[in-house]
Amino acid sequence: MGGAEVPPGPATPLLIACALGIERFALRTGRRAGEPGPGPVDIIRSGMGPQAAENAVRQALGRPGAGGTAVIASGFCAGLEPGMHPGDLVVAEETRDAGGTTPCTGTGLLVDALVRAVPGHTVHTGPLTGSGHVVRGPERAGLRATGAIAVDMESAATLRTAVRTGVRPVAAVRVVVDAPEHELVRIGTVRGGISAFRVLRAVLPAFHEWHRSLLLPRR
Repeated sequence: MGGAEVPPGPATPLLIACALGIERFALRTGRRAGEPGPGPVDIIRSGMGPQAAENAVRQALGRPGAGGTAVIASGFCAGLEPGMHPGDLVVAEETRDAGGTTPCTGTGLLVDALVRAVPGHTVHTGPLTGSGHVVRGPERAGLRATGAIAVDMESAATLRTAVRTGVRPVAAVRVVVDAPEHELVRIGTVRGGISAFRVLRAVLPAFHEWHRSLLLPRR
C-alpha cells in the first residue's frame, strides 16, 4: 500500500488539511463516524496553492504533541480522465509535483471505507498530480498523459511536507468537482459543485476508519 509502515502510537492525532473555507465547512459539518477516532482530529484550512499548504502543514505539525500525526489532504479536485463526473472520489496512490513523489498509506483501506461511507459513488485510484494554478482545457490532456488521474493545487505539497517532518501515515482523498466533460467555473453555482460538496460532507467516517485501521497490529 506504500507510505509509512510504522504505525502511529496510541491516541495519535489526525490532521486533515484542505485549502478552501467551503471544504473545511463541509468536513466539519458532515456526518460523523459512529465510533470516536483513536485520537484528536484537527481540520485546518491552509489557503490556496502549494506554498500556502506547505506553510500551514509545517506549522500544524510543529506544535507540541503532533509527533506521529497522521495526515490526510482533502477537498475538491479536477478530474483528468474522460468519464469522470462531479461527486466521484479520488484516492491517491501517490502525489506528484515538481518537488517529487510521495507514496500514500493504506489506499486500499481508504477505498473500502469510502465505498461504505458514500455508497453509489465511483472511487478512482491512481496518481494525483499537483499544480501551482487552476488547470483548464488542453493542459489537462498533458497532465493525463503523465498517468495522473486528477489534479489539485495543495495535496502534493501537503503530503511532501508531512513526511519531511517525520515518519507518519499520509493519504489524499479528493472529490471531483469538475472533469473534462463537466468543466466548472465556480464551486456551488451549478449542480456539479453542489454534488461534490455533498459527497465531501460524507467522507469523515471513512477517514476515521482509515485512522483506526492503521493502529491494528500487523499479522
